[in-house]
Amino acid sequence: MKKQLLIGATILALGIIGLTSFQTEANNSDVEATGNPACEVYGEIKIVTYGEDYAVKKVTSGEDVSVKWVDYGADDQGEWEKVTYGEDFTIKWVTYGEDFSIKEVTYGEGC
Repeated sequence: MKKQLLIGATILALGIIGLTSFQTEANNSDVEATGNPACEVYGEIKIVTYGEDYAVKKVTSGEDVSVKWVDYGADDQGEWEKVTYGEDFTIKWVTYGEDFSIKEVTYGEGC
């Protein structure tokens, strides 16, 4: 009886570890596909002066991601909608020490 209980507990523990590993891999699959975490920053964006999720530098070339500002429906890579609340991410504009850089575009957004 003790042996069966020990085996059951072991199987349960391995199942939990396996499930946790699977969920982590699923959450990181988009980042791994592009190799660029900046590509996963899209949606509703709030511009802040402190407490940002990301420090972002605007550039004219050599960008990590091309960003198109949209009025609504920012649901794909490179589409940002400026909001004042209910944001997905907060960013701070910087001139150095950036987490990633963007180029503002009217078409051809994304990574």
